[in-house]
Amino acid sequence: MGETVVREYNEKEDKGGVEELEKQCEIGSRGKPSLLTDLMGDPICRVRNSPSYIMLVAEYGDQENKEVVGVIRGCIKTVSRGKKPLTDYPIYVKVAYILGLRVSSSYRRLGLGTKLVSKLEEWFKEKGAEYAYMATDCANQASINLFTLKCAYVKFRTPTILVHPVHAHYKPIGSGITVVRLSTQLAESIYRRVFSSSEFFPKDIDVILSNKLNLGTFMALPKNSLLKWDPQTGSNPPQTFAILSVWNTKEVFKLQVKGVSALTYACCVSSRMLDAWMPWLRIPSIPDLFSPFGVYSLYGLHMEGKGASRLMKSLCAFVHNIARDDVGCGAIVAEVGRRDPVREAIPHWRRFSWAEDVWCMKNLTTEKEGNEEEEEEEGDNQIGGVTDWIRSRPSTSVIFVDPRDF
Repeated sequence: MGETVVREYNEKEDKGGVEELEKQCEIGSRGKPSLLTDLMGDPICRVRNSPSYIMLVAEYGDQENKEVVGVIRGCIKTVSRGKKPLTDYPIYVKVAYILGLRVSSSYRRLGLGTKLVSKLEEWFKEKGAEYAYMATDCANQASINLFTLKCAYVKFRTPTILVHPVHAHYKPIGSGITVVRLSTQLAESIYRRVFSSSEFFPKDIDVILSNKLNLGTFMALPKNSLLKWDPQTGSNPPQTFAILSVWNTKEVFKLQVKGVSALTYACCVSSRMLDAWMPWLRIPSIPDLFSPFGVYSLYGLHMEGKGASRLMKSLCAFVHNIARDDVGCGAIVAEVGRRDPVREAIPHWRRFSWAEDVWCMKNLTTEKEGNEEEEEEEGDNQIGGVTDWIRSRPSTSVIFVDPRDF
């Protein structure tokens, strides 16, 4: 008789089993076609770029016949949760992020998901993490129930995921607008200024911007702004601009759409053919999503000044054109706060996007043992005399989404 054991991932022993499990677990909801994750190379690559990470597997069987039936990944980083009162100094906390939880369909409803999360939380606490959070689509009720009902997480934030397919034609940049690439140092300086009050801004933003998966940070601004502003030194910054960075997620994992009808497939193919033959018509074609494809992830999206919305749209068009020349890039993805002003300026297809990506969070430093009423009486949002992030209101409408979490 076999038993289930949760242990740390071993590449030599577990790589094949984890890859097979990933292929069996499709992602999709609310009538959207399912997306099959196709991890590339090492299955742990999705967290390898984080400061501290781990991957656990659930193994079932005896000494002679073992099978990987569950997997979970986690990473730890230091991020801001807002700024200190009456100052511009951010408050940093150590948080853990859970991703890639998969359980074989034959072994569900046996408590494996809860066991994997519990073991991962033990590791988080050993490393000094103060909070743990996860993200899932609002329609993924099974995942939400697992974390909120069984693992004591609470719904925390609901950002929006915006997706735009990469067409066969180039998208035009607005007239009177120029796009410049910023140095890593200048990009870091700007980001630390504009996101100092936001939630989840990573303290190691310099490491992210220097990563080989980062394709660059770009700024769109009126052409006449270059007469006063020197992008090399950063002196006399423009009053009106839009900025974003691009993460090459296609080098980490790929997706593949499954479960569409023959008619839908034919229409998608026809749209690409027409777009390729007559690019001047700018037909909104759908790329080949039925073969493994990658995506570009946009992060650090911010705009300032009059008419900045137009600058952001042109900046997104600029990134689209880069993706158009990158074989295998099928879509551009951006995740932003639901009330972030930049949301309305990001081109996207509603059919492919998610209105709510539910983030659930747990305070790892507080163990409630029936004294919840006493804690509430101590004061608003107070636990042990310290303001609890989970109970506090958002510091701003902006959420900085770390591209390493995608």
